[in-house]
Formats: sequence, C-alpha cells, structure tokens
Amino acid sequence: MEARSVPHDEPRFDKPRHIKYWTRCLKTLLPSMYTSNDSNRMYLAYFILSACDILGVLFTLTTAEEREGYLTWIYHCQHPNGGFRMWPGTDFGEHSSVANAKWDPANGPATYFALASLLILRDDLQRVKRHRTLSWIRKLQHADGSFGETIVDGRIEGGHDPRLAYCATGVRYILRGLEADKDAVDGTTGSDINIDALVDSIQRAESFDGGIADAPFHEPQAGYTFCSLGCMKFIKRLRSDQEMSNKNSSPRCAPLRPREVTRWLLSLQTTLTDPDDPPLNDLKSVPSEASSPTEIPASMTAQLQSHHLHQSPDKSSPWIESGTVLSMPDSSLVKGPESTPAGVSGRPSKPPDTCYAFWALASLDLLHTSHLASRPQIRTYLLSLTQQAITGGFTKFAHDRWADLYHSYLGLVALSLCSTEIERATDGIAEVDAGMCVSMQVKRTLDGGPRT
Repeated sequence: MEARSVPHDEPRFDKPRHIKYWTRCLKTLLPSMYTSNDSNRMYLAYFILSACDILGVLFTLTTAEEREGYLTWIYHCQHPNGGFRMWPGTDFGEHSSVANAKWDPANGPATYFALASLLILRDDLQRVKRHRTLSWIRKLQHADGSFGETIVDGRIEGGHDPRLAYCATGVRYILRGLEADKDAVDGTTGSDINIDALVDSIQRAESFDGGIADAPFHEPQAGYTFCSLGCMKFIKRLRSDQEMSNKNSSPRCAPLRPREVTRWLLSLQTTLTDPDDPPLNDLKSVPSEASSPTEIPASMTAQLQSHHLHQSPDKSSPWIESGTVLSMPDSSLVKGPESTPAGVSGRPSKPPDTCYAFWALASLDLLHTSHLASRPQIRTYLLSLTQQAITGGFTKFAHDRWADLYHSYLGLVALSLCSTEIERATDGIAEVDAGMCVSMQVKRTLDGGPRT
C-alpha cells in the first residue's frame, strides 16, 4: 500500500467547489455553449452522475424521487429494437414507422453511457432489452472487425475507430457479464461478435513507435490507445507485459508489443505547458538495462529518439533535445521534485491536456505499468494548473479560463488514478476503475452482483 502523506504546502483539491460545480450541472441549466450538445445528452448525464458518485455525494445531493426521474429519462431513451438513443428527441413514439426509422436509430456510445449511468444509479438493469441490445451490437461490427456507431437503412454508419469498439464491447461486458464466453445468455442462445476479427483490427492499428491509432498507418493517439486496450480488457484479450511470458496463451490478443505501448505512453508526460515554451527541465533516458518483465529496456531508446513523424519542426524542438523517456520502476519519468507539474499530452511534442492524464494513466493501469509514470507530478499538474479555483471543475489547458464537463470529469478520474489511498481519503474522492471509467464501487457491484 502506498503511504505517501500530503504535505501542507502541496496544492489542494477543493472538494466543496467541485461539488458546487457538479451540483449546478445536475440541477440547473447548462451554459449556452452546450446547446449544440442537446442531441448528446446521454454522455453529459454520464459525466455528471459519475462525477457526483466519485465525489461521494450522488445519494446525498439527490432524493429517491429525483433518482427515479433520472432512471425514467434514461429508459425513455431506450430503443424498442435494442440499444439506447443519445436523447429522447428522435423518438417518434406512436408515429414511428419504417419510413422514419432512419431518423431514430440506437447509438453505440449512447448505449454504453446509458448502461453505465444506470449502474451508477444502482439500477438492476431489469428493464434493459438485453437480448435485443446484444443482437443489435453484433450488427454494428464491420467485416474488418471494427465497429460502427449506428445502423441507418441497414448500413453501418459512423466510422471504424476504437472508441466505437470500446463502447460496443463495454455494452457486451455489462449485459453478458460472467456469461460472456458462453453461447447462451439466460438460457437463450444467440450469436456473438467476432472476437478474433476485433483483435486483428486493433493489432493492425498498432504503430511502429508503440502507440495505437484509429486505423493502420495513422498517427497514434492516447485516447485511441486507451479505447483499444479497454476493449481488449472487456473481451479478455488484453496482453500485458506480464502475460507475454505465458507461452500457453492460445487466444489471439492485443497489443502485440505491450512494452512498446508502455514506453510510448510514458513518453507523453511532459513539463511543457505550451508548445512554444521550453521545457522546465530536461527529460532524460535511463541508460541501464531492464531486468524484470515490468521494466523497460533502454537499449531501444536510440531508435525511438530518431523518429519525429507527423510533427511540425517548429513544435518538435523541445523533444528533439530532451529525447524520449524510458523509466524504471523506481525512477522518475520527469526529472525534478514532485512539486514540479508534469502533465500528459495526447501525442508526442504536444502540450499537456487534462483529459490525456486520464487516457494515458488509465492505459498504463490496464497494462499494470502505471507505477512507471511520475504520478505525483501529474497530480501537481492537475491541482495547480488546471483545477478551476473559482467555479470548480478542471480546464483543458493550464490556466484556461473556464472548466467544461468533459475535462472536469476526466480530470477528476485522472486525479483518483494518480493519487495514493491517503491522498484520495484526504481529497474525499473514490477509487476508480480505469477500464470502465467509473467508481470502483460501481465496478465491484457489477462484477459481484446479478447481471439480469
């Protein structure tokens, strides 16, 4: 157990302000900037409910009657043919017909957010059209193994990237649960998604430098990397570094090179706050060789340091000088005291962004290598540079003026991931499950309780 105490001079998590921020989001109108998100209300609801749950105030801020109202709204978004809508505005009700069905499809991400929100509200999922939803999710899979977002006029629409695969396999995990490896669910036989084809699609998107992209030969990004690892976790096909030594592993798994993924994720931590600023300190490689499966051998650094693809020259100079970081379990990724803020970028040579603290840390957590990151410096970055001191919440970049729901939620989850048990207790926030992006209590309830 980590026992690092919280010194008095460290930046503090202002829990009362964060509670006020999320209370305003939950019980009053959102700012006008969210008008364009009216048709995406389900993911906004997920952020708000889960944030209140992680802060430990969901069931004190709301009454039983209010929570039942939230449940009613979510179930009103359930599509009669399986899955959920992002909002109820496309529901034609008694006027639904074959002719207007294309304007009212179920949506893959909406379905994951809806089911996660139901679990956060401690719903038993009895009203979920389980078999219809699982059948519909299977139809979202492309021939190449990837997933789309929705089905319109019999065609899969909405792209191919791993965000959609993450949501689809998350739905499958929630609804099939412990029966995920069986052909029958609740005694009813139904076809499943093509697991091997999905694994193949993730493997094809792995980049030479370790990151995972949305498609083969595209630039890798931390968000796509997390979604790729997350969907492998959901289908029990995630290969971590420890599992590479298991020669008896017969199922197809991804990523093919988990050490390279870890190395790439570690290289994203930086003291930069703006791409035109010089780094606050040099990021240097550790020259020694690794001796255990979870250590990163430094003999590969020269090859990685020579590559700066997809970066404009004027934005890459800090990294050309400082190099790519490979860290050992007991070595700091970013040199300097823990009081030096060091955030995480989504791609090499970019400035850090609050949301990528989650995408990268959660990815490392899934690979069992989050101890290699300098988590105290990520915590310092979040609390001293992107925590909004007046309204609560988190901003996207350091010293931005306004917090937003997306970065406020992922900033809160990232704070939990980079904090010790003592720090979480001091902050008054819950431990979170990196794979599902919900509180650990919600995840344990799902894994330990009935799935029907």
